Order: sequence, then C-alpha cells, then structure tokens
Amino acid sequence: MDLQTLLPQFGSGVMTILAFIVALSVIVAIHEYGHYIVGRWSGIKAEVFSIGFGPVLFSRMDRHGTRWQVAALPFGGYVKFLGDSDAASGKDSAAMAQTPPERLRETMHGAPLWARTATVAAGPIFNFILSILIFAAVLMAGGKTADPLTVGALKPLPVEGVTLQPGDEVLQIAGQPVPEMGAGGIDDAFLQELPAQPLLDYEVRRDDRRTEAQGPHPMPPIVGGLSPQSAALDAGLQQGDVITAVNGTPVHAFSELREIVEGSNGAPLEFEMWRPESGAYTTTLTPRRVDEPQPGGGFRTQWRIGIAAGMAFEPATEARGPIEAVGGAVAQTWQIIVSSLSGLYAMITGAISSCNMSGPIGIAEVSGEMASQGAQSFIWFIAVLSTAVGLLNLFPVPVLDGGHLMFYAYEGVTGRPPSDRAMRFLMTLGLTLILSLMLFAVFNDIFCP
Repeated sequence: MDLQTLLPQFGSGVMTILAFIVALSVIVAIHEYGHYIVGRWSGIKAEVFSIGFGPVLFSRMDRHGTRWQVAALPFGGYVKFLGDSDAASGKDSAAMAQTPPERLRETMHGAPLWARTATVAAGPIFNFILSILIFAAVLMAGGKTADPLTVGALKPLPVEGVTLQPGDEVLQIAGQPVPEMGAGGIDDAFLQELPAQPLLDYEVRRDDRRTEAQGPHPMPPIVGGLSPQSAALDAGLQQGDVITAVNGTPVHAFSELREIVEGSNGAPLEFEMWRPESGAYTTTLTPRRVDEPQPGGGFRTQWRIGIAAGMAFEPATEARGPIEAVGGAVAQTWQIIVSSLSGLYAMITGAISSCNMSGPIGIAEVSGEMASQGAQSFIWFIAVLSTAVGLLNLFPVPVLDGGHLMFYAYEGVTGRPPSDRAMRFLMTLGLTLILSLMLFAVFNDIFCP
C-alpha cells in the first residue's frame, strides 16, 4: 500500500476517533454535571469532577472545594462525592468512619434518601434534557414545510424541460390536488398516486395567477441522506446524487427505487448515477438486511442500501414555534427510548439478530460517518446517543445509576439499605455483567456483517 492510498484512510480514522471522543465527552459531561449540580443543591459535597480516566492532564479547585479535571483517557467520566470509594459511588467505609458526625450529611452515603435518589437520577435525566434541547433547536432552525407547498430552490437533476420556478405555489401535480402539509411534509399517500415519469404537469400559482408548468417527480430517486454503516455510504455516494437506472431499468421516482431494492433479496445491483459536479457514473451496491422498528411496535426485516428520500426542490419553510419544537423533540426522544427497549427485547427473544447491538467500535464508526455528513447530522447523532446513554444508565444493574436507584427503592421499602457485604457482591456482579455485555458488543463490531 503506497502513501497516497494510506493517507485518506489515516485521515478517516483520525476523524472517526475525534468525532467519537467529542460526542462521548459532551454526553458524559452533561450526565456527570447532572449528578454534580443536583448533589450540590441537595447538600452533598463533590470532591472530584472528572472528564476521562487515568493520569490527570489539567485540574483546578473551585470555591466549593471540588477539583475539576481532564484525564488522559477520554472514554467516560465520573463525579466522586464525599464518602465514595470509587467512581461508581461505592462506599468507603474507612473514610466514612473518620468523617466527623456533623459532616456525614455532606456524604453520598450519609445524606437523606431523597437527596441520594435525586442526585443519582439527575445524570440520566440531564441526558434526556440534552437530547430534547438539541432536537428542539434543530427543528426550530430547519423550520417546517410551508403550507401551501411552495418551491424554494430547485435541485440540480438530469431532467430537461423543467419550467417550474422558485416561488411557485404548487396547487396540483399530474391532476392531483396537493394536500395540506402535515408535520412530516408532503403526504406519502399523495406521492403514491403520482405516475413515475421524468416530467409531470404542475398547476401552480405564480405572480398571483394560475399557470401550468413542467417539473420532475416531487420525490425523485435522489440521495437526500445517507445512513451510517450502509452500502451507499461505503460505496461513496453523496447527498444530491441521483439514481437514473438500476440494472439497466430507468427509475424516475424514489418509490420505484425502494421496490427494486426490497425485491432484490440481497443480490448486487448495478446503479447508474448522476452527480451534479461531475456527471454520470456507475457503481454496484449490495443491499443489506436491516431490522426496522414499526410504528405499531415490533420489527420488520427489509433489504436496504441506506439512502433517505429527498425532494426535487427545497420547499419554502415557515418558522416552527418553541412549543411545537419542544413537543416534537420530546416525541423524538420518546420514540428512541421505545424503539431501543423494543429492539433489546426482540434481540433477547431472538426475533431479530443480536448483531443490532453495537459496541464502542461501531459507535465510533457511526460518529465519524455522521461527522463527515456535516455539523447538523453530527449534532443530531449526539442527541440520539445521549438518549441511549441516559436509558442505559437507568437499567437496574448494580454499578449503573439504575442499580443505585434499585438499592434506594429497597431502602425506602425496608427502612434500611442493603448490607455492605451484599452491596460489594452485587456491585461485583453488576460490573461483571457490564463487562460481559461490552465484550459481546465488541465481538459484534468485529465479526457481524
């Protein structure tokens, strides 16, 4: 392998690592800050706030007596409260015995049950809040499709005879009245009624009068987005590329492309493509089996190449209010939680492949791929990952936040915490389980197709 071939791979690897570190550091910082600030509000003293593990690269002491530090291994973080023996908030019995009685209230293990519960729960809750804020900001920045549907800017397409113009208010397409725009944009049922042709008859309102125009199918086979770890991304397809034919058969609508891919049964497909900057090219893609969550619950296995649909033109948008944006963000966060739990259950029961579970290598690869698609895609990915981290930490496994909350629930019912011996055993068991799952996930990253 020569240097010219090696350098792009090296650059891609560096971006993957950096993107992963940035995404993880942001999520961990928010998670641990939730523990820290709610603990401080609750009267529990934090001794150390660390981003990363291992040798300390930088540290400073604040006026509250907390040492803030950045460590050499940027793959996590922790808050060590007074009376903790380790980053997992295990009890330091020796330190607790030497703590003056008047300061026991400032320790994690001597604070009231409500304060400990609030402090531990704050980490995952702050992850969910981060996700909601990011989703809401992206939704507000992007706006929503204006109603009625109005042409903003035409995308470059290999179609001649287009007379549609920016500013046209679309009234009908191929004789079909355009429905009102919903929260998700143009209605799928309406698109299914349109003929798959390179040019369609549009009736538009232009300069306050109705007129006829020619335009492409509103949802042509254009690459509107690329899924991480997909055949399309691996083959080097880019947003804005247009599929003109598959196995020699011309395609004019995205629905045609979907039918061909779903019916391929995983066989390689030859794609004739067109790129605005360079023109025509060909490539071969092999669809991959994907387990997709369904709106009504459960999963459905489909063949996919990893291309998201895009419109033939950028529709004009209108502002999305903060209440609407937050509502959409909460719904998006909840959908991630539901689909994650549903996917985990489906893997346990064997309904879908366990290869759907990714480990640190897979997450790092996705981080790099999303970063390569632009800042908005990467920030959106951080929000998705933050929700996943918050959910994972709520699992009732000792060592995780959910395990501590389980212990606190036991204390609330019985009036006493589990014994130190039982806690040590359960924490060791929980750590063993977490490490086993991590090894299994890394195995998936390496050996799953």
